[in-house]
Amino acid sequence: MSWAHWLLDSVLVILLLGLAIRLLTTRDLFEATVLFVAYGLTLALAWVRVGAPDLALAEAALGAGVTGALFLNAYKRLARRVGWGEGAPEAGAALGGDVPGRGDAPAGGDGPPEGPTLERGPSP
Repeated sequence: MSWAHWLLDSVLVILLLGLAIRLLTTRDLFEATVLFVAYGLTLALAWVRVGAPDLALAEAALGAGVTGALFLNAYKRLARRVGWGEGAPEAGAALGGDVPGRGDAPAGGDGPPEGPTLERGPSP
């Protein structure tokens, strides 16, 4: 194995560990969803490196693609139900639109300045 292969494998391991730690420690639901998709795609690359292209394809399609889309849909429905801002993010919001909880909410007070978090609030 050449030094380039070792370097690529090392970068993949460090990236997987960093994404996993960040995913487990974040409090923002939208960020957690994006990190989950990034983790799945990076894991698909790792499966290719160990010689399992079938698992890589399944991980990319199911682990990152379908599950990520379901998480984004759940986030949108939760935002609608709770009433963050002027409604839930649209389909294009995942590509950089105005999404509640990302810190780019308008300062005019149209809703809470922050979106969903994983922090436990007071019970009703």
